[in-house]
Amino acid sequence: MDRSIVTVGNFDGVHLGHRKLIDAARAMAQRNGARVVAITFDPAPAAVLNPGHEPPRIETIDRRVERLREAGVNEVVVVHPDGDWLSREAEGFVQDVAQQHAVAGWVEGPGFRFGRARRGDMTLLRAMGLRLGFEVQTVEPAIATLFDGSIRPASSSLARWLLGRGRTADAAAVLGRPFEMRGAVVRGDQRGRTIGVPTANLDPDRYAGAVVPRDGVYAGAARILDDLDDADAPEAPEFCAAISVGVKPTFAGRALTIEAHLLGYAPDDPDALYGRSLSLRFGRFLRDAWRFPSAEALRAQLARDLADARMLAGSSPMPSDSPGRMP
Repeated sequence: MDRSIVTVGNFDGVHLGHRKLIDAARAMAQRNGARVVAITFDPAPAAVLNPGHEPPRIETIDRRVERLREAGVNEVVVVHPDGDWLSREAEGFVQDVAQQHAVAGWVEGPGFRFGRARRGDMTLLRAMGLRLGFEVQTVEPAIATLFDGSIRPASSSLARWLLGRGRTADAAAVLGRPFEMRGAVVRGDQRGRTIGVPTANLDPDRYAGAVVPRDGVYAGAARILDDLDDADAPEAPEFCAAISVGVKPTFAGRALTIEAHLLGYAPDDPDALYGRSLSLRFGRFLRDAWRFPSAEALRAQLARDLADARMLAGSSPMPSDSPGRMP
């Protein structure tokens, strides 16, 4: 069996900090003639230990695996933890991983905890490395610079906090890329067609248990996909988009909708997107969702939204206008 450099974690969002870990693992792998193995979890251990109170996921497990591979991981191992697995002592966990993956090195952040009651830490991991014959490297967190000039350690919890407040441009600074939502196009109420702004609706069921940006309107981009697995296909057409997240207060909506108007997209068949999928990439927060006194007032505001989205197309992300103190 080829020797491995391993790194273990939830890796939700595969943000700047995760990629810093992977870069360090790749460098160690090159020195040792080894491969890089990332071990992640689905569901997250918190969902097993405290069901219903786990943080919302940033991306699906499939997308997480894709991003880990894109970052340079040779093999992604997805563990489906249960109570027995999570109750193992920390030493047993390390021994199992070292044996199963022929570990030559192990790379983690300073806050890495593992084993029953999260008793294991980097001190224990280093001691186990000396005993079992593998190198241990601690990698300090990556730093993200936000648009107010503040600097913060990149983390999944920070990305979730920012997205929940509509600060999608700042979330992109933490993730190292725009926040993305993918989904199949489903039928909405088609009211947008009647006011001259047709939209494509993503299937909201895909986002149960997931992070959804704060209700509002965003400038962004949309790629039209034949299926959910080809978002990075270079031939997938991309359009500037105005993206709306919320419950349509003007029309007394109650259910979550995630919809986008694609600027410049005018197919002969108005139903052309049904049966296809979209990748929505969020840029700048434009405005809150609010109730308009009439459809005409809504139409006028949507025209302003589209003009703003068009103006921002191709520009670098701008600071979010959403409020919220840092956690």
